Amino acid sequence: MPRFTLSPRGLLACLITACLSQAVLAADAPVIASAQTSASNAAVLQQLPFSDRTDFESVSKGLIAPFKGQVKDAAGNVIWDVQAYDFLNKDQAPESVNPSLWRLAQLSAHAGLFEVSPKLYQVRGLDLANMTIIEGDNGLIIIDPLTMAETAKAALDLYYANRPHKPVVAVIYSHTHVDHFGGVRGVIDEADVKAGKVKVFAPAGFMEHVMSENVYAGNAMSRRAQYQFGSLLPRGEKGQVDAGLGKSTPAGGTITLIPPTDLIDKALDIRTIAGVQVEFQLTPGTEAPAEMNLYLPELKALCMAENATQMMHNILTPRGAQVRDAKAWSQYLDDSLARYGDKADVLFAQHNWPTWGGERIRTFLADQRDMYAFLNDRTLHLLNQGLTPLEIADAIKKLPGSLDQKWYTRGYYGSLSFNTRAVYQRYLGFYDGNPANLNPLPPVDSAKRTVEAMGGSAAVLEKMRTAMASGDYRWAAQLGNQLLFAEPDNADVRKAQAETLEQLGYQSENATWRNMYLTGAMELRNGVPPHAGTSVSVDMVRAMSPEMFFDYLAVRLDSDKAVGHDLTLNWTFEDLHRDFNLTLRNGVLTHRVGLNPAADAGVSLSKDTLEKISLKQLDFPTAMQKGLIKLQGNGKKLGELMDSLDTFGPQFNIVTP
Repeated sequence: MPRFTLSPRGLLACLITACLSQAVLAADAPVIASAQTSASNAAVLQQLPFSDRTDFESVSKGLIAPFKGQVKDAAGNVIWDVQAYDFLNKDQAPESVNPSLWRLAQLSAHAGLFEVSPKLYQVRGLDLANMTIIEGDNGLIIIDPLTMAETAKAALDLYYANRPHKPVVAVIYSHTHVDHFGGVRGVIDEADVKAGKVKVFAPAGFMEHVMSENVYAGNAMSRRAQYQFGSLLPRGEKGQVDAGLGKSTPAGGTITLIPPTDLIDKALDIRTIAGVQVEFQLTPGTEAPAEMNLYLPELKALCMAENATQMMHNILTPRGAQVRDAKAWSQYLDDSLARYGDKADVLFAQHNWPTWGGERIRTFLADQRDMYAFLNDRTLHLLNQGLTPLEIADAIKKLPGSLDQKWYTRGYYGSLSFNTRAVYQRYLGFYDGNPANLNPLPPVDSAKRTVEAMGGSAAVLEKMRTAMASGDYRWAAQLGNQLLFAEPDNADVRKAQAETLEQLGYQSENATWRNMYLTGAMELRNGVPPHAGTSVSVDMVRAMSPEMFFDYLAVRLDSDKAVGHDLTLNWTFEDLHRDFNLTLRNGVLTHRVGLNPAADAGVSLSKDTLEKISLKQLDFPTAMQKGLIKLQGNGKKLGELMDSLDTFGPQFNIVTP
């Protein structure tokens, strides 16, 4: 019997950055900034209001205790190191970093415990996200316990070292991304949750979206996330300097999940938690499919979750996800402005630093609202004139009015170019309407023919080098990409393309774009790094319903192998008292609730046994030998299904075929 495994790799997008080693293969070093890149970055100093130091005052306001050390896992491995970013302690940006991005990187390097207002504290800089702590009458309320149990525990320990020791009586998950719930076991014990001592609040649909938002495309999403977050890049002036919303994600550690006890399912829901009144505002379909803002009337404090950060966010993440609704996002921001704009003295989010003062808060929310509304409406305006995605991205050079000169609308994480194309995709899909693009050649065939039509590889390489010499790096990268897909082993092309991508990265104001350019360059120089570690989270696997398990089996099925092996299988989960039947037909796997009396075979097992197999703590044959799995009927049919399943390789090529 073949080994039966389920590998939900990449259950959430940030997961891969948390479990990969940051070791970089020794090879050619990155090049220095070119004269054109140096000039481009120097010009930024004249284009933006660098004399405005308000954010530097805000980011350090209320500092109680700085964090300068490291966080380690149980084996002693360093998973978080603030000192890795000590190179940012320079007033002047190096030529290899856009000055605007350097400014942001310096701001997000502030790590420690901060008082936002009396009874309201944040631990920032110990993870990609912030952990917010509210002091209630009989205990603490924690909003978003970070990505890893280890960093969450370190954050709570820092709080306890400087504030009275009260028990945690409630946790609030603001939304469904792993950096906002993955560390929950570092701050509470599930036994206390089951005993009713601790409540866990989340927006309606939380568990469904946690498990389904990324699982089906998780393997590809995880690989692409390495590029977005620069998780394999060295920290430094020629490498990773920031991730936009924070420094990075932990390099290892334990992702956990405790299901919520209380779901917020009303558009506006008021609860009293530990003596603190909390007003929840649901914002589905904004930055996450299930997300909510919070208002604390007693503290006059507004939490915007991840809906209003100190930068432009993504309408579509480069790692991949479902396209977000910029129009709905804008409308929910306006609702927050109308409802809380005159009530809030401080606005904080689960990334970056707070904003204090009613007038500043109202301006901030209005500007953020206008930004997302512009992205939606201007894109629609241009697409209705017949412009294609790339034409729209090129036409929208900057935000209108004063928005372009606001630091909190700069494209450090999302970008105008990417977001306008995302809006186009949401309304019209990926096809641009040109029949020539209905059925184009695949990349390798197209590249080979294009290179041949341009006079061969030597001629194209010469054109590429001419473009590089003039600083026309976007065109050089396009030429280099054609050459790479035509001749992926051509060392001269790989070197030239790596140098081109490095210059584009050095010039980028966007942290994720820089990371993607430089990661591509690194892999051209060094090769694709091996996968180090595992992205399987015990709590994530346990949270998968049988239906999700069968859905993922269908994704793993190789239909070419499966054709001709039609079968029906019954599955009984003894502990859940639930039955299912699977049908493999025409190379397609589907499932239904209930048993099929005509099934070829039947499998009986517990959910716990399935979880152990999924986590590779147990294999299918051993489970059968131990009597943990009972097989009835034609066992060969089950073997045929297992033989038709693929296990996805995590480290596929991106910048080469």
